[in-house]
Amino acid sequence: MAIASPCLDICKFDRKADLCVGCFRTEAEIRQWRKFTDHKRHQILAERRRREAKLAARKTSL
Repeated sequence: MAIASPCLDICKFDRKADLCVGCFRTEAEIRQWRKFTDHKRHQILAERRRREAKLAARKTSL
């Protein structure tokens, strides 16, 4: 079964981090999601917490 997109329909980007603040994917990952294998999708989803923490750290340092 294919891994569903983690999109939350927020679609707002932190340009400095190059991440969507809703799903924590890069623009390139969002554009290519349908072409990725399930393995690659799992890798991206596994990075969610790290990416979320990266954005949180950026916000507190501003």
